[in-house]
Amino acid sequence: MRLSIAVVVYAGGWTLFVWLGDSWLQLLVAVVMAVIFAQFGFVAHDLGHRQVFRTRRPSDIAGLLMGNLGIGLGWGWWTTKHNRHHANPNHEDHDPDVSPAVIVWSEDQVARSTGIPRFFAKYQAYWFFPLLTLEGWHLHVASFKSLLQPSAKRRWLELTLMITHFAAYFGVVFAVLPFGKALLFLIVHQGLFGVYLGCTFAPNHKGMPVLTKDDKLDYLRKQVLTSRNVRGGWFTDVALGQLNYQIEHHLFPNMPAPNLRKAQPIVERYCQEIGVDYLQTGLIESYGQALRHLHQVGAALR
Repeated sequence: MRLSIAVVVYAGGWTLFVWLGDSWLQLLVAVVMAVIFAQFGFVAHDLGHRQVFRTRRPSDIAGLLMGNLGIGLGWGWWTTKHNRHHANPNHEDHDPDVSPAVIVWSEDQVARSTGIPRFFAKYQAYWFFPLLTLEGWHLHVASFKSLLQPSAKRRWLELTLMITHFAAYFGVVFAVLPFGKALLFLIVHQGLFGVYLGCTFAPNHKGMPVLTKDDKLDYLRKQVLTSRNVRGGWFTDVALGQLNYQIEHHLFPNMPAPNLRKAQPIVERYCQEIGVDYLQTGLIESYGQALRHLHQVGAALR
């Protein structure tokens, strides 16, 4: 059902874009398409975890079509990176999501930082959301860079699908809109796409304990203590791609997303029984915790 709805809405969004033609209303379409692209990303995420199909081949085919062809994101590269994150969440040395490329996540990283990360670290809590406007472009560029490596799996297939995506994407946008409006559409669309993705993943781990080589935790504690759930009803589930059940997702990454809400009370109750902290908060408070952590990390530079 999610796959079908996503594909139909995706096709409908581009049909509306062509039908509207040269109109400032296209900026609203850019907002809608940013949401649709992010929803494609959520489904591609689930496909990467083998939640949808029983066997690898249909998962790979659907993932490549939705990721590389649909939204211009290297599905194979991102899945590999994301699996490394799942193996060691919030670990300074092993989780690529807390590498200090621009944002620094711990006081130890601040002490070792130089260049751009050190420049932003001082007031990085204020820079966080503005920087997310570049996240969509960053993912596209990183996808291409990964596929330029000779060791990349399915290198030519993934490159062909991504080149096809961007040829069609830029071709349609610049064919329908005059140059200035086309550029503005791209800025709004890709900027909000990055912000949406960032606002979805930020509540999950940012502001939670950052692990080092000195931390020796078992599987359950490593996954639970570094993750945060976000409370909410069906709207929150849809908006966050059901990743608001982050603790359950990390404990059971292959569990189909619709079942995470059923597993949540069982996991929470078990954690209470064995004395493991289980954090669940509202969406706004999750951002507050993440931003306060980022601001505290940069305190030494202020």
